Amino acid sequence: MWRYKRPPTARRLWGLAGLSLIGLAASAPGLTGADDDPHLAPVPPGAAQAVRAARALRPVRDFSAPEPFEAQPAGAATVQRGDRQAFAQPAANLDFETELDFRTGKALFEKLWVSAPSSTLASDGLGPLYNARACESCHIRDGRGHPPAPGEMPAGLVLHLSQPGPAAGPMAAIPGSHPAAPDPVYGRQLQTRALRGLAPEYRLSIADDAIEIPLSGGESVTLHAPRYALNDLAHGPLDPATRISARTAPQMIGLGLIEAIPAAAILAGADPEDADGDGISGRANITWSMDHQRPMLGRFGHKAAQPTLRDQSARAFADDLGLSTPLVPDGWGDCTAAQAACRAAPHGDGDARVFEVDDTGLDLVTHYVRDLSVPARRAPDDPQVLQGKQVFYDTGCAACHRPKFVTRVLPGQPAQSFQLIWPYSDMLLHDMGPGLADGRPEGRATGREWRTAPLWGIGLTETVSGRASYLHDGRARSLLEAILWHGGEAQPHSDRVIVLPPADRAALIRFLESL
Repeated sequence: MWRYKRPPTARRLWGLAGLSLIGLAASAPGLTGADDDPHLAPVPPGAAQAVRAARALRPVRDFSAPEPFEAQPAGAATVQRGDRQAFAQPAANLDFETELDFRTGKALFEKLWVSAPSSTLASDGLGPLYNARACESCHIRDGRGHPPAPGEMPAGLVLHLSQPGPAAGPMAAIPGSHPAAPDPVYGRQLQTRALRGLAPEYRLSIADDAIEIPLSGGESVTLHAPRYALNDLAHGPLDPATRISARTAPQMIGLGLIEAIPAAAILAGADPEDADGDGISGRANITWSMDHQRPMLGRFGHKAAQPTLRDQSARAFADDLGLSTPLVPDGWGDCTAAQAACRAAPHGDGDARVFEVDDTGLDLVTHYVRDLSVPARRAPDDPQVLQGKQVFYDTGCAACHRPKFVTRVLPGQPAQSFQLIWPYSDMLLHDMGPGLADGRPEGRATGREWRTAPLWGIGLTETVSGRASYLHDGRARSLLEAILWHGGEAQPHSDRVIVLPPADRAALIRFLESL
């Protein structure tokens, strides 16, 4: 029988929060020196704060009414928006000066970059190969990307590339780490666009295989398994050892709050050997931080391959837009040594900026994504929503989609400090079975493992992005499809959804739509 995996108490978490992650080697062996980001060093809470946190994190027992503060998934940072701009709002508790930085970072996030050389020196350096001209082009209104429609040029979906490589440096001490080397010709990902004089690396087309799933009550749902065709490859076939993974751009909300969750709180939920026998493991991804030059807990991306928002932002600038930063300084972006014409093309890093996106610009974009808030819940007290919440727990969804955390006390970041948040994710890796497997290891994640996706804001996906698409590659066109793709550790839970009475299944979807 499934048992709800009760989260650790807040007192235990606060006791761990200031410790090095070395002491948590049972959950993440070999994580020597991978403390939390030092500029986010937590302040030990007072006794009253610890008691409040413990009370807030108690598991739900009563499904007849919403839990206290459940309507505010981002705590005091929650915004009251439910329209197309719901994901593009600053945290409600930002001070005036921080909001000014947010607005400046937003302008950089939305900026359309141009090729070099250009008279607009602050905006040149695009490419030479790239997938989009602006961050906003993939993260539509800060929401999810989606697969392209037939004949449409992809922007919100990219194909990541890698080959198995030998472990080196400090990462060699991390058991289970899978170093990823780029394709020797095409690099870390395939780019669909190129500056004049160069050819795009490929043209993507997608076909679907339909899979009919019968449900209880005479209902059914059709799943769509994508098949990717890589046409017009500019430099010949990919290397036979190269593995491919399609990834859609994730939504941007609440990322600063995720970064502020104590690493100890995430690691305390890991159960890699399934010691409690509930069928759910959960493993931490440990990855290299370019910013801090050491292994750290991975939090961001579909496989939790990035440890901080600054790392994530720098990698996206390089791979998606071909822009150099202090963390990824190559002006040619993802061009490899085999792409000589690309590397020889003009770049925009030869002026006073030094890098195409300098340290200040990288910081401002990082501030922007850190301070994007989460919209308030819709109708959390609706009877059908409450019924669906109980179904969510009864079917075992909460075992991985952990409802709530309390963030750290952070000097200089009051908007993220000591907030009760409801991301509905344990931030850990789980085996999702062969149906979702990409066969591409990343860090400690295997080819079948994915980070539990946060569910906050998921009910506004179509409103914000203009199209409903879910999972790492956007294959699911409804929330029910997304649930039924769950395999591996989650197979028993998706099986329970199949046999639910139709009214309970509808209530579950209504609950998810309220998040």
